[in-house]
Amino acid sequence: MTWFEALFVLAAGIGAGTINAVVGSGTLLTFPALLAIGIPPVIANVSNTIGLSPGTAAGAIGYRRELEGQRGRMVRLVPASLLGGVVGAVLLLTLPDSAFHAVVPVLILLGCVLVAFQPWLSRWISVPSHHHRGAWWVLPAVFATGIYGGYFGAAQGVLLMAILGLGLDSNLQRMNGLKNVLATVVNTISAVLFIVVADVNWLAAGLIAVGSTIGGFLGARYGRKLPPIALRGLIVCIGIVAIVTMVF
Repeated sequence: MTWFEALFVLAAGIGAGTINAVVGSGTLLTFPALLAIGIPPVIANVSNTIGLSPGTAAGAIGYRRELEGQRGRMVRLVPASLLGGVVGAVLLLTLPDSAFHAVVPVLILLGCVLVAFQPWLSRWISVPSHHHRGAWWVLPAVFATGIYGGYFGAAQGVLLMAILGLGLDSNLQRMNGLKNVLATVVNTISAVLFIVVADVNWLAAGLIAVGSTIGGFLGARYGRKLPPIALRGLIVCIGIVAIVTMVF
């Protein structure tokens, strides 16, 4: 890897960490960057997951203020993300890339629609305002998103924001903090499995780790200042970019 390529990957990591803290889909910056410098797809995917893990953790730490009062939610949802991440990582190591590639654009499109119309759709979804347990389908949906995140992870944050925004009774910024925790769990458990059993490009993973950590704190610092409508618009825009990137 040349110095220029190293700086390129580092810059992609900073951008990905920033985006992941605010919305998700940072993989759409780092994964193509690794492919562009000649790293094979599976090794790029594995190295990318390992590299982004510190960044997602940084984003979760940066949003710790929004996590106050959500301990019960985390206790219920973190195990679902953990198990889903394990399943997704195993699928990545055992199945061909085409297994999930066909459904990924559909999942992202669904997430964008749910996020865009969340205020209106929530009126027809019964979530009692006096507690925070949320709709029954949130747990299996978080588990399914964990599988997707462990396998590839692009726009995992978009899907989680759609699920949490519709199924839980809280504001968008608090859901963003919870999203960062769940994404951190998925990325971390997947990274641990990849470190143990997969081939890793450690230079690429290290550069992304440094960049995504910087970006994670930047995104957490400035992301919470976005008004709900701006955050929702950003989520939809990045989701559309994800679809276009994967389809074309």
